[in-house]
Formats: sequence, C-alpha cells, structure tokens
Amino acid sequence: MRYQSVPGLQAAQHGPQLRLTLDRADRRNAVDDVMLDAMIDHIARAGTDESVRVIRVDAEGPDFCAGSDLIARNAKSDRKPRVGSTQRRLPNKANRLIPLMLETQVPIVAVVRGWAAGLGFHIALAADFCVAASGARFWEPFMARGFTPDSGAAWLLPRLIGMVRTRQLLLLGQEISGETATDWGIIHQAVPDDQLGCAADELVARLSEAPTVALGLTKWLLQSGNGLDLDRHLQNEAMALELSSRSEDFREGMAAFRDKRDAKFQGR
Repeated sequence: MRYQSVPGLQAAQHGPQLRLTLDRADRRNAVDDVMLDAMIDHIARAGTDESVRVIRVDAEGPDFCAGSDLIARNAKSDRKPRVGSTQRRLPNKANRLIPLMLETQVPIVAVVRGWAAGLGFHIALAADFCVAASGARFWEPFMARGFTPDSGAAWLLPRLIGMVRTRQLLLLGQEISGETATDWGIIHQAVPDDQLGCAADELVARLSEAPTVALGLTKWLLQSGNGLDLDRHLQNEAMALELSSRSEDFREGMAAFRDKRDAKFQGR
C-alpha cells in the first residue's frame, strides 16, 4: 500500500481522497512521535501524488486530538534529556507538520468533534477547511501547564483573529466551542454533532471534484502572499495563471462554459 497505517494513525486512500484518522481514543488521540512521523510522510507524499486530490484528517472516538502526548514522551526514560533537546526535536516533528500542511498544494480538511487542544487545535488551524461539531471544544492548554505555545500557535492565530482574541486564547486559556470558533473566523463551519459526518463528506467530495491544479496554485498564492509586497505577489499570480491555463481542467472549464453545462474536472 502506498499509505501505510501505523499504531495510532489509520491511513487509507479512497479514490482521490486520502483519509488520515487519529486512532488513540484511550489517550484522546494525543499525538506521539510515530503518529507525527507518519502524518508528515503521508502529507508530503500526497503533495506529489497525482492520484490524491484532497486530504481528510479526522479521528476515532469522542475527541479529535488532545495535543502532543507529553506524558508518553517523558516516560520513555528516567534520565534528564540534554539541554536543547526540545529545540533540536521540534523542527523535525510538530514544527515540520504545520508548515507542510500550509504549503502542500493538496487541500486539507479537518473534521473535529470533542476536544481539539494544543497541537490538535493547530492541525485544525493549518487545514484549509475545518468542519467541527457545534459542541467541539478548542483550547490552548499552555498557560495551564506552565509553558509556552508551540507548533505555530502564536503565528497562526493573530493572522486569523487578531491580537485581542489571540491573547484570550493563549494568555488566558479561554476555551471556545465550535460555534464560537466559526463566529471568530477560526474554522470553516460548525454543525450539529449528528450532521458532522455528512457535512464533512460533502465538502471533501466537492474538493475532490474541483480543478486541482488551479485550487492548489490558489492555495499557494494565499500562503506565499503573507510575506510579499504587491509587485512580487502579482508576479506569482501571473505564473500561477500561466500554469493553470495550460491544464486540462482549464480546457474543460472553458468548454463547459461554452456549452452551458457543469464542468467535470479530472484534476489534471
């Protein structure tokens, strides 16, 4: 199989959809190093796999993800780690996963129920779309544990919701529901718990049938534009337009417009 499951993470491809399912319900799907490495590998692989047109990240059990499994990591050895172990480790773990999710041109959908805390919250933030149950709980646990945010929290949140609300989440540790997260512009949609599966299925299906080249390049423009002046961004737009207009989906889109019918994109 191209995408292998590992303990704690199910991986399966269904047609154009790659589904990654957190599967440690007994630990509220807290992510350990094995799961992190597999997620990084699968998302990187999917980014160059022309058979994958959308990635779905969801979870087994009542909760999405309680964050990084710090207890399991600290229990591996009774010896105190060398100074700088966190600084050396993070670039290859959570701090690699979040930029990869932002930069890959394959759209990513996170499906959240129950708790999304710490890294679980940030996976939802880094996804292109997050559909959550109305009663889901988003929480930044760092101040309650006495340490500072990781995996891009202090970079992602201000860009989405501004500094005032970011301080409420990071400094005061305010918990918010799926409905509030939608109202604040953090996630795409909140739906009643019993409608979450259908809402996620509809969104994933829509993305899997979209013009994949144009969609991926547009995602790249949105992400890269954060750090560019307008002139450089317009150059990138011109390059993206050149590439997308040479795709088979562009020709199909124009033919559908001419024939007054719905386009049937193949992702090429």
